[in-house]
Amino acid sequence: MHVPTTAIRPQLDIRAQAPVPTKHGIFQMLVFHFGGTTSPDQGLSPDHVALVMGDVRGRSDVTLRVHSECLTSEVFGSLKCDCREQLEAAQAEIGRRGLGVVLYLRQEGRGIGLANKIRAYQLQAFGHDTVDANRILGLPDDARGYEPAAAMIEHLGIESIRLLTNNPDKIDALRALGVRIASRSAAIVPANPFSAPYLEAKRLRMGHVIPSLRDGESAAVGDAE
Repeated sequence: MHVPTTAIRPQLDIRAQAPVPTKHGIFQMLVFHFGGTTSPDQGLSPDHVALVMGDVRGRSDVTLRVHSECLTSEVFGSLKCDCREQLEAAQAEIGRRGLGVVLYLRQEGRGIGLANKIRAYQLQAFGHDTVDANRILGLPDDARGYEPAAAMIEHLGIESIRLLTNNPDKIDALRALGVRIASRSAAIVPANPFSAPYLEAKRLRMGHVIPSLRDGESAAVGDAE
């Protein structure tokens, strides 16, 4: 007997909700606790956030970004990745439209946790790229799961989404969990000298749909096929 994925998801509970003013407009912030994502050994939290602008229930083609936590860039201003810029670009895009959602998943370091992420940074300082650094540590290239995102989308009553992402694997993972993706839009921000090797590794080794930095290409967030 086939059991729908939604029928076997862990429990999703709302911990808190309040309006939060930002430079991109006022978002409703909902803090969700998802029962199946605790990973104490890596310091990952089971509490995730939805930033919601406008009434998304029953809506189709809702602009939405599924964004994983990046303490190093979003709090401490690290230039090694494009995470902070992607997050802010998604909020700005939603602010312009007046409708949309950012789902902020507590999956530091593509799901390996902060300590392992900094260990990987140390290996990167010796010339290894982000993929090889993880593998040297005996870790997966990408340990993230998107069950919390699918559960939050279901809770919010969104019919289908316009997903802001460059990552085809994220699209496949969300669709496998029952999320209807009506369209995809790129989430590309200009590289800097510190983030360029990371972005090239994502393009060449992880299949992300981003321009080749060797061609000197860059773009802002915009529609993609």
